[in-house]
Amino acid sequence: MSFPDITADLVARMPELRGKLTANASLAETTWFRVGGPAQVLFRPADEADLAYFRANLPEGVPLVVIGLASNLLVRDGGVPGVVVRLGRGFAGIAPEDERRLRVGAAVPDVKAARAAADAGIAGLAFYRGIPGSIGGALRMNGGAHGGETKDVLVEARAIDGDGEIHVLTCAEMGFSYRHCSVDEDWIFTEALLEGHPGDQAEIQREMNAVAEYREEHQP
Repeated sequence: MSFPDITADLVARMPELRGKLTANASLAETTWFRVGGPAQVLFRPADEADLAYFRANLPEGVPLVVIGLASNLLVRDGGVPGVVVRLGRGFAGIAPEDERRLRVGAAVPDVKAARAAADAGIAGLAFYRGIPGSIGGALRMNGGAHGGETKDVLVEARAIDGDGEIHVLTCAEMGFSYRHCSVDEDWIFTEALLEGHPGDQAEIQREMNAVAEYREEHQP
């Protein structure tokens, strides 16, 4: 099936938009299970400012859904009406701030964040090696594995609300519980500042290997 094309109207409303809008974009090509219908509009924002501009100018009543790596997502054959947002290159930055902290974009796969922490000698983030998702999903779901959870390592998170306003939330303000956070579901996470502790690169790599081996053995 296909939806009415509303991209021209969106472009007219947002002349300064820099991200990519695609009408009737196949989501089956995005999800790990390779099934499902199209998004009425798939939006890939250029960066945080572009996403904030889009949200501030999106017409009221247009549904909006955010997807990450889509590792645990099934899309119905009828597709998804409205706008599906998928964060990409503009949200994929990784930058160690010191021997303890790592700033990571919401689109970064959890495993890549774990590897970056290991390369920087930051221990305490190896559990992300066992989570098949992105940092944005880890923030939304308090992602965890092997005795570690996002609530244990998060310093702050950045998010954009439905009016396009950017917020910086402390870990306490996230309202974390088991596989859940209490932040309004309408907010889109864009970045996280994670904190571990100084460690030996070889030891961190051994821990990551153990996590990978356990996952392969128990969840192939």
